[in-house]
Amino acid sequence: MFYTRGMTSPTDNSIEHRQALLDAWVEKRRQISVLEAESSGLLADRMRVLDDDVREHPHHREAIHRSMIAEYAAAGRIAKGSAEYAFSDACLLDSDHPAVRESFRRGGISAGHVREIVRAGMIVRLAVRKGRVDAETLSLYDAAALEVAEHDSPGRTRAMVRQIAASLAGETLVERHRRARSERAVTMRSVDDGLALLQVLLPEHLAAAILDRLTRLGQQVIATRDDQHPVLSPDALDLGVDAVFVHDLAPDDPLRDDPALNDHHIDRDPLGGHVVFGDDTFTTDPCIEHVPADERTLDEVRADLLTDLLLAGDPSATRGTGLDSIQARVQVTVAASTLAGDDERPAELDGFGPLHPDVARDLAARAAIWARLLLGHDGTVTSTNAYSPTEAMRRHLRARDQHCRFPGCRMPVHRCQIDHNHDHARGGPTSNDNLAHLCVGHHALKHPEIDDRYRWTARQLPGGDIEWTSPLGRVYNDAVPRRVMFV
Repeated sequence: MFYTRGMTSPTDNSIEHRQALLDAWVEKRRQISVLEAESSGLLADRMRVLDDDVREHPHHREAIHRSMIAEYAAAGRIAKGSAEYAFSDACLLDSDHPAVRESFRRGGISAGHVREIVRAGMIVRLAVRKGRVDAETLSLYDAAALEVAEHDSPGRTRAMVRQIAASLAGETLVERHRRARSERAVTMRSVDDGLALLQVLLPEHLAAAILDRLTRLGQQVIATRDDQHPVLSPDALDLGVDAVFVHDLAPDDPLRDDPALNDHHIDRDPLGGHVVFGDDTFTTDPCIEHVPADERTLDEVRADLLTDLLLAGDPSATRGTGLDSIQARVQVTVAASTLAGDDERPAELDGFGPLHPDVARDLAARAAIWARLLLGHDGTVTSTNAYSPTEAMRRHLRARDQHCRFPGCRMPVHRCQIDHNHDHARGGPTSNDNLAHLCVGHHALKHPEIDDRYRWTARQLPGGDIEWTSPLGRVYNDAVPRRVMFV
């Protein structure tokens, strides 16, 4: 017996009821896997239609494929990369892994298991195609992989199927490591409360060395942080005409013996009348800047050191020319009142979310370029200051768009192209209400040379929303990003 949500048992706290709830949850998970298998089958069917289209128009293969991916990403409200992976996995599952496909259809394994099996099986499929192993090896791989996947989690399955695949494909440890080097990458994803997870995939020995150096640097910072002494504020040196305190003089400075400055090693602060001793004893004099206690953990210190090293250090000249001129770029929107310290409203890190006002003020103090924005009541950008018409439009569009304006795409504006929604060659004006940022891949979907059966069109609506029409005639709307000012 399975209980559905909202139903109760006469003995809700009984072992039987708890078992029934668990069984119902497991069964529901199995049904979800069955539906995901059906979804994968539909993607495989769509790939067969793609193959027919490509055979008919071989010169437009890339455009046809890109248009299909964009359509499914927009319709499913998922990222382009996720759609590409889903199609690839579905195609390989359908063509090369029949046993895995059948287990998936029964609900014996989840989509996560399928993903790990199909991707780890790449080296086996490659070995079969190159004739290094027999075609039956792929069936052996599926059987061994299912033996693991049907009884364990996707994470554990991943580790095991990689070993199984390497063994069946006859790949040595050296070959595996050499192949893995091509997977080096740096990725980032946002998490809660203004934090982000920066992930670096690189050779293990380099990762270990980096962590070791950060650890030793962090340990040194922690070990010596109590050695810091308070320092005199530079403003104190401007007190009076020749205001100098004894403890600010070098030990061998002859002025230390001047009776005017050395009355029992005590001086008077002309501003506040507080006593300042000439030895190592310090009072609460307002001119003295006391260093706050550093209570960071080792993890916090390592994170701060990594940030400093990456953002402040220049690449070695042996690695290329001109790299030292490239700096990190972020775009922040902050209210003028917050910038002036009149309030503590959060700023916005464009494309990501709220930003602490102290961080925004610190970034503003270091910024070389400013753009003043005027916002409407609904949070949209209505105008921006400018130095020339062309730059004015660019500033306005960067502030308004924040990222690629294809539905679901998050490519930041500095990696996008400014596009005429209504083609300039066909009479589209060069104006803000006909311009928007598009990444290279989505920009190409609108190219006039693409066959009309695969070409997308975009129309900007009043207020900045963009209405996309797919080759299937479906309409997808991308709303202009709103500027949310938190109170």
